[in-house]
Amino acid sequence: MAGENSDFLVDSRWLSEHRTQRAVVLVDTRSAADFRAGHLAGARHFDPFPFHYSDTSEHGMHEVRAQLEWIFSALGITGDETLVFYENDSGMRATRVAWLAEYMGHRRARILDGGLKLAGAELTTVVEPVTPSAFAPAPRQEIAASNEYLVERLGRSDVRVFDVRTDEEYFGERVRARRAGALPGAVHLDWVNNLAASGAFKHPADLRAAFERLGLRPEAEIVAYCQGGYRSANAYYALRLAGFNQVRNYLGSWGEWGNREDLPIEHPRRK
Repeated sequence: MAGENSDFLVDSRWLSEHRTQRAVVLVDTRSAADFRAGHLAGARHFDPFPFHYSDTSEHGMHEVRAQLEWIFSALGITGDETLVFYENDSGMRATRVAWLAEYMGHRRARILDGGLKLAGAELTTVVEPVTPSAFAPAPRQEIAASNEYLVERLGRSDVRVFDVRTDEEYFGERVRARRAGALPGAVHLDWVNNLAASGAFKHPADLRAAFERLGLRPEAEIVAYCQGGYRSANAYYALRLAGFNQVRNYLGSWGEWGNREDLPIEHPRRK
């Protein structure tokens, strides 16, 4: 991969050339069972699924940062290494943790594009010991959005809200919170459309064309959301890959918004 909009992706060739370097740290983001069954040699493990953050108030985000500081320190992450997150494909797990690392200030968070499906590497069941570190966070607020941030910007032409849940969730046919619906004015495209059949991200031009058909433009700020900030983390990287440089992930997503009676919603209907 090359260019400023794809430097967060690495491929199997890059992996084979760099994985033995001490400055490269692999992080397996699959389930614990999958990790134990076989992982890339030397990989550390962090499954993000048990860690849901549905409070984007100032207090809630303080708690998020404190928890992530502890997790990254336990993983031996210092901030000086190149982190490569992977799963079976370019899915929501690896992108979610890569985004969390970016949010916490890590400057070299990477994603193995296509994951293990395209890595072509042998797996091992040997779990190597990790020396804990003292990770020092430097939060990047410019890539995150809170509910307050969104409330203040709903309806603005220079900020677009991007719903990447399934059609059933967007149209309120599958309810995963107290309320069904969507954020007012949100455009919608299921996040799975970001990936090719191989499991890697689609070509940047194809992604850009799909996003522009929705009315998204690079000069506007895009705030992506889903149910819990996982699928929208994938959209965050897909948008960047397509040349959208003003992108935020709404970490609380519908898990927060849909459970708050005081936040506005709309009810999209199928045509």
